[in-house]
Formats: sequence, structure tokens, C-alpha cells
Amino acid sequence: MADIADQTPERIPINLVVNGAGRTLEVAPWTTLLDALRDRLELTGTKKGCDHGQCGACTVLVDGRRVNSCLTLAVMKDGAEITTVEGLAKDGTLHPLQQAFIDHDAFQCGYCTPGQICSAAGLLAEGRTRDADEIRELMSGNLCRCGAYPNIVAAIEQAMSRS
Repeated sequence: MADIADQTPERIPINLVVNGAGRTLEVAPWTTLLDALRDRLELTGTKKGCDHGQCGACTVLVDGRRVNSCLTLAVMKDGAEITTVEGLAKDGTLHPLQQAFIDHDAFQCGYCTPGQICSAAGLLAEGRTRDADEIRELMSGNLCRCGAYPNIVAAIEQAMSRS
């Protein structure tokens, strides 16, 4: 009987649409979406925080939904549309959330900011949020070790009022 490792291909071709551009990659079956984005596509805005899906620093949008890219195998997203923080701005104009984070000083060290912004973009697209309490609840998977939460909530409220 052949060992299962002998049957696993070393590289699997996948196609992604990343920030509006089609990309073809060959990845090992165990490559996370996070590592494919950072290491293969050089989109380093998405951060590797805990690598266990507990901090949200790696949050990106997959087909418009918030996803922890550190817990997602790249091969599982073959054909998906991926949006990273680099893909939110359009034609040189910041996304309303990016501008709101600046307006409200919603970051300190900035490490969690890309994941916070992508998560907030997904949150707004979901359309389920009506107030600050719901923002806090639905953003609870994104941690800020600097404690900029009041400013993050204010930034999301600003973007929500303008959408």
C-alpha cells in the first residue's frame, strides 16, 4: 500500500481574482491563503498575527465575506474573488473606511489596522449593523492590542453613515 504522502501533489494550480486582477499560482496543498497573499503575491498589508484565527489581523474579504486567511487553505478558494486592504482604494481614492480610520485616529501601532478595515468593510456590506453596540459585537473577532477600540468604532460609524 502506497503512503498517502506519495499521493499528495507537491503543487496544485489555483486561480484567484485578487483585488480585481486574475492571478494563477501553484501552491502546496497546505499553503494558507494568508501565506499565498503575503509570500507569493507580495501583498503584505494582510498581517500574520496569531496564526490561529483568534486575532483577526489576517482578515480579508473572500467573495465579499470576512475570512481569517490564516485558517483558510488557498486551494479551497480556487476561483474566488479576494480583496485585501490594498484593493479597497479605487482610482487613488481611499475607501471610506480607510479615510474614516485616518479621520478618527483609529490606529496606534497599525498592525491590526488592515484586518480591522477589511472586517469592517465586510461588516458594512452585510448590512446588519445599526449602532455602536452591534459594531463592537460583530467586530469582536478583531483584536487591537493598543486599545484603539473607541476610535475604531467611531470610524466604522462614520463610514456607515456615509454608505
